[in-house]
Amino acid sequence: MNLLLISNSTNPGEAYLSYPRHNIREFLGPKPLDVLFIPYAAVTFSYDLYEEKVSERFRETGHRIVSVHHFPDPVRAVREAEAIAVGGGNTWKLLKNIRENKLIGAVRGKVMGGTPYVGWSAGANMACPTIMTTNDMPVTRPASFRSFNLVPFQINPHYLDANPEGHAGETREQRIIEFIEMNPGIYVVGLREGTMLEVRNGSIRLIGPRKARIFKKGITPVELGDSDDFSWLLKSR
Repeated sequence: MNLLLISNSTNPGEAYLSYPRHNIREFLGPKPLDVLFIPYAAVTFSYDLYEEKVSERFRETGHRIVSVHHFPDPVRAVREAEAIAVGGGNTWKLLKNIRENKLIGAVRGKVMGGTPYVGWSAGANMACPTIMTTNDMPVTRPASFRSFNLVPFQINPHYLDANPEGHAGETREQRIIEFIEMNPGIYVVGLREGTMLEVRNGSIRLIGPRKARIFKKGITPVELGDSDDFSWLLKSR
């Protein structure tokens, strides 16, 4: 498999998808590809507008974006895609629309066969067994929480350590500890902003200036950086 799982699309003060564009270019390679974009996480703006935003940045990487919503047969579009990109937004809506269009098996089969997959934020969540470690409100209800199951661990994108002043609710770490309490045996990767996981042929590396925080019931959370080996996570089923 070839996956690029990005925590966030945009760093403060930067253009959309600006910081990861060089990583996307390196990941997809120099040969121009037609990348099938799945825009279903959009809620307050149109798929056409989302496609336009993503296309602008992917053109800078030398690749062409075309959104799945233009195709009368989304499953066939996935099967014929040279690469797949899944954008951020609301993870619940993303999964609901993916399931309604019968794309779970199609995308999983295509990516397991070697087709490159780029996902950011909600798109990174979709690579996990379920979307249960998303940060999003369930604005709609998919038929199941199960997602593409490309990796055996969960990701929490936009992971934050801080508890903002005046905030009396749970921290992100407390939320994840609740998840692993109810789901023992599953690892969760807290993926901080500005970072991403690259999965290639049985190995994983972290890219970016911050470490990832790894959670599992019964162990103390650990911090791993870009010089550490993450590949053991692929054997954590």
